[in-house]
Order: sequence, then C-alpha cells, then structure tokens
Amino acid sequence: MAHKLAKPPRIHWVALRETVRTAVATLVSLLLARTLKLPEYYWAPISTIVILQSTIDPLQGSWQRFVGTAVGAVLGGVFATFFARTAVTYAAGIFLCGIVALIFRVWSAYRVTAITFTIVVLISHGPVWHTAWRRFLEVSLGIVVALLAALVPPRK
Repeated sequence: MAHKLAKPPRIHWVALRETVRTAVATLVSLLLARTLKLPEYYWAPISTIVILQSTIDPLQGSWQRFVGTAVGAVLGGVFATFFARTAVTYAAGIFLCGIVALIFRVWSAYRVTAITFTIVVLISHGPVWHTAWRRFLEVSLGIVVALLAALVPPRK
C-alpha cells in the first residue's frame, strides 16, 4: 500500500495579516511606552493585544477598556488613599466597581474596572495616585495604537 503524501498546510492569509498587524502594533506600543519612560511599559502592548485579538469589534472593545481602566484607576486611588487595605475593604471596592458599572450602564467594562482597581490597590509602587495615573496612561497608549492598527484595512 502506497502512502499518500500529506498536503502542505494551507496558508490562511487573513490570519497571517492579523498576525503581522498585531506584531507591528505591539512593537509600536512597546517602543512608544519605553520612549515615554513609562515604568510598567508592558501594559501598553498587552492592551494592544487585548483589543486587536478580541472577538469584540476594536472600537467597542477599546471604549470598554478605556472606561474600565479610568473608573478602576480612580476607585482604586480613592480606596487606597482613604481606607485601610484589608481583604474586606478590597472586596467592597470590587463590589463598588460593579455598582458603578451598573449605574453608568457600562457593565461590559466591569471586568477591566475590577482588574485595574486590583492592580492599583494591591500592587501600588510609591504614591497610589501615581500608580493609578500611570496604569491609565500605559493602557490608554496601548488602546490608541490598537485603534490605529485596526484602521488598516481589511480587518477580516
């Protein structure tokens, strides 16, 4: 019995184009964040990847991430400044992140709000408001780069 030769894998041009777009955009995010001397520069390319590789439209996904990051940074700064950093206070802050998302009808941003809140409250290096501000800047830079990369046609 003769063995059939396996067909070479088919190149999926759309996937290849998305891979190139993501690689270039993350490189731009990384270099911009380093140039701006952002201390935790890696959040910029991470945000770019999250936006570009999401199943949600980049415009909608970027808006959710931007709002969630801003709200989480502010709430995290307030909690870390005015309340003791206990497990119960932390849980109350996560709860408040959800309530704020409901009140302002941005429920889709709750996940990012809670993540940013967690980083600001639990991982602050130096003054908490500096951490909150930097996190917002680093993530926002990644969002802007992702939006610009998403404008390069065609997405799909």
